[in-house]
Amino acid sequence: MSAKCFLFSRSFLFAVLMHFVAFSTLTHTAAAQINTATNIGDRLALLAIKSMIKDDPRGVMTSWNDSNTNLCQWHGVTCSPRHQRVILLDLMSRGISGRLSPSIGNLTFLRWIRIQNNSFYGEIPPEIGRLFRLQELRLDNNSFTGHIPAAITNCSNLQVFHLGKNMLVGRIPDKVASLSMLRILILHHNILQGGIPTYIANLTSLEMLSFGNCQLGGRLPDVFHRLTNLSRLAVHGNYLVGTIPPSLYNRSSLEQVFLDNNQLTGTLPANLTSTMPRLGTLSVSDNRLTGPLPPSILSSPQLHLLDVAQNNLSGKLVITPRNSCNFVILSLTSNSFGSGEDDEMKFIHDLSICKELGYLDLAYNNLKGFIPESLGNLSTALYHLNLATNRFSGGLPSSIGNLSGLTILDLSSNQFTGTLPVTIGNLKNLERLNLTNNSFSGNIPSSLGNLSLMVDMYLTSNEFNASIPSSLGNCKRLIRLNLDRNSLTGDIPRQLFELSSLSISLNLGNNQLSGQLPVEVGNLKNLNEIVLANNRLAGEIPSSLGSCSSLQNLNISNNFFTGSFPASLGSLRALESLDVSSNNFTGGIPSYLEVIPLKSLNISYNDLEGEVPRKGVFTNASSVSILGNSRLCGGVPELQLPKCSSNKKKNKLSLAVILVISLGSVLLCVGMVLFFACYPWKMEVEDEPQETTSRETLMQVSYEILYKATDGFSNKNFIGEGSFSSVYKGCLDTDGVNIVAIKVLNLHRRGGSKSFISECEALRNTRHRNLTKVITCCSGIDFQGNEFKAIVYEFMPNGSLDQWLHNPQNELQQLSLIQRVCIMLDVAYALDYLHHHAGKTTVHCDLKPSNILLDEDLVAHVGDFGLSKILQSEYQNRHYSSSAGVRGTIGYAAPEYGVGSKVSRSGDMYSYGILLLEMMTCKKPTDVMFGEELSLHIYAEKAMGDGALEIVDPVLLKDDKKIDLRTNKEETIVYVNHDTCLRLLLEIGVSCSMESPQCRMDTASVIKELQLIKDAILGTSL
Repeated sequence: MSAKCFLFSRSFLFAVLMHFVAFSTLTHTAAAQINTATNIGDRLALLAIKSMIKDDPRGVMTSWNDSNTNLCQWHGVTCSPRHQRVILLDLMSRGISGRLSPSIGNLTFLRWIRIQNNSFYGEIPPEIGRLFRLQELRLDNNSFTGHIPAAITNCSNLQVFHLGKNMLVGRIPDKVASLSMLRILILHHNILQGGIPTYIANLTSLEMLSFGNCQLGGRLPDVFHRLTNLSRLAVHGNYLVGTIPPSLYNRSSLEQVFLDNNQLTGTLPANLTSTMPRLGTLSVSDNRLTGPLPPSILSSPQLHLLDVAQNNLSGKLVITPRNSCNFVILSLTSNSFGSGEDDEMKFIHDLSICKELGYLDLAYNNLKGFIPESLGNLSTALYHLNLATNRFSGGLPSSIGNLSGLTILDLSSNQFTGTLPVTIGNLKNLERLNLTNNSFSGNIPSSLGNLSLMVDMYLTSNEFNASIPSSLGNCKRLIRLNLDRNSLTGDIPRQLFELSSLSISLNLGNNQLSGQLPVEVGNLKNLNEIVLANNRLAGEIPSSLGSCSSLQNLNISNNFFTGSFPASLGSLRALESLDVSSNNFTGGIPSYLEVIPLKSLNISYNDLEGEVPRKGVFTNASSVSILGNSRLCGGVPELQLPKCSSNKKKNKLSLAVILVISLGSVLLCVGMVLFFACYPWKMEVEDEPQETTSRETLMQVSYEILYKATDGFSNKNFIGEGSFSSVYKGCLDTDGVNIVAIKVLNLHRRGGSKSFISECEALRNTRHRNLTKVITCCSGIDFQGNEFKAIVYEFMPNGSLDQWLHNPQNELQQLSLIQRVCIMLDVAYALDYLHHHAGKTTVHCDLKPSNILLDEDLVAHVGDFGLSKILQSEYQNRHYSSSAGVRGTIGYAAPEYGVGSKVSRSGDMYSYGILLLEMMTCKKPTDVMFGEELSLHIYAEKAMGDGALEIVDPVLLKDDKKIDLRTNKEETIVYVNHDTCLRLLLEIGVSCSMESPQCRMDTASVIKELQLIKDAILGTSL
């Protein structure tokens, strides 16, 4: 080819290529313009979805606006690269609250909807049924209500259908049977009805089916032979009856089966593991199954979770020889296992091959015999071992010390004997040890002091003797120590009283302990209970005991204590039960026992004398025992004591003494008249009551002092404001130590002056650890000659409860469940004091989170008594007092106040109930989701029971980490006690906030229930 031809060919090809590039560019530009035009509908649909969102705390939808023209760059939106239409909407776990717009049905190219783990509410829009391309619909863990729209079944390409953890009701639509491509169907944790539908047999592509905790009822249909791909079945918590169908046992594809919490009957087949060769998880607990546990199940090489607890299974536990074992969870508790044969404990030896076994629960059966030494050959991964309430006997093998992974060891209520092996001190990870109700004897091993992570230790009701080892003082995390009902001797080690972690109970009662109560007892500032009854302790009660400010129960009865009651015990303002009977106390009954909110007082069989008080606990003769004190007199008539007689001879004064006293009185009166006549008073509070019972001298402050303390009431010291006031942080000294909160009344606002008077009247005679402490008050004029009124309070460094619930500064400022329960208890104690123990009944009238203040230890203090009302008569206490207008804050004020009913204690209980529900759900009663048809009370009432976990603040589900019995993974879960506690707390909140005042709980009942819940959370079963 010539050079000229070659050059021509090159030129021709280049021209063709340039034309092709130009054509492609024009085509792409035209396509982009067409796509821009076609996704206008998607833009409008997304903006309509945004318009119905009420709360977007993370600003996820900030980018959804007209200024951002490319909707494919909007957060949570994914478009197809080919046609630029929205194919994925992903807003999961963003804290979003609002309704889901019907316009979502206009996103016709959507394939995936993922908006789970938010707070969407209202009904599911049936317009979703227009999305015929939809493959995945995930609306789980929201607050959707109403029925499941049948129109959704028009999405014939749907593969994942997840509506779990909502508040849906009604039947499962029959048309779900038409979704032939469905692989995952999850509707768990709703309130559905109509039984498990038989049409699930048509869903032959199903791999996962979960209807757990839906209350469906009925029987389990015998259709599983058609579900050849099914690997996970979860139908727990549905009140199912009848037997387990044979087709389920023959479903070889199954890997996980959850049938627990039903009413199923029948027996487990002997060949279960051969017909279900892939089965790794079998949970059938809390049913009515009978018969033996087939050896093939215990011998299965592939099962890693077996839970048959709370059935009626019986017989011998047999494990046939095998080469491998994958058990991680083995729960056989609450059955009737046991045969009485000599080799009954052999299965424990056979479990030693299970090297991953972490949870073994054999409690509440009929197992008997000696625990073999091979117990120590169990997996070092074992963290939970429960053998309680059987008939085990003999000694505990020393090999127990090999189980170094144990965190919980429960051997209670058996027949163990002998000494406790020293090797138990090798269990360095142990947190809970329960040996209650056995016959262990000898010394308590000092090696228990090595268990530095120990939280609960129960050695109750054994035969331990000798002294309490001082090494227990090394267990710096102990919150409960129960050594009662043994034969322990010697002094109580001072080291026990240096365990500042003790907060639940120190019970050393019913032993033979001697010596004196150490002064170090004052270190136990957080302890709720001290029981030293039935010992041989002597000496006087140390005054340091008054430092135990959290003490609710003190029992030192049946000892040899002497002397009078120390004045410092008057500081125990949380005390509810005091038993000092059968000692040698002398002197009079101290007056502070009238003020402490005691519910039970036993001072019998001492040598007390003088007049019995008539206030506080002494008004109820059934709550007081004074027997065996022959020199007591007076008191209420029900005590049937002789009247106190005065001795005129002893009290008769000489004439000279009378003259001296009279002359002194005259001179004193003259001096006071001259003082008041000559002193230039600058301020006067006409409305302030003249009487006072306080023995404290109030600090004198002026406007000038408060002005300087707050740097001129500057914004940097501004804390917050209320209806009639502004609050500032101030310092009353130059060294920055005396920090206070200064509440300045807004006297220009109607009711401001009255609020000041109400608060002074309510707080002048109140003294309680859970009320805000008033340091002083100021009533005068400012620099401009205007009237000025302020109240100075003790400063609360942790602010208000409202801040902790709704505006936490960081994740560390999120209240845990036990912290919230303690705060609820604190508020209940404060109300109980105001309603029943403050002399005159005081009704707060404005209880809400912003009026609950938290000190440095997160102890709650009720404040802001500007709307409070003091009931002056018994008639008002039982009925209603006069009231001018509605008292309280919208959402928290009792409904009867809105229709003219008058102030009452039950009105405070309504506010308390709403406060409790707000603490549990982290939703304000004025939340946008609540209206005429739905209130916080109704919202919580509908969720009581199994739905409790769906509405509670997610933070409350993060308290514990254990291995989940359903997933075999270490993750955050809620146990039976935790779940039960959440449900009970909601029930208390609902009971307190009933519409009818007569149906609401009182403070005493609330405190009792909350204390039980608190104990349960910290380890005691409900």
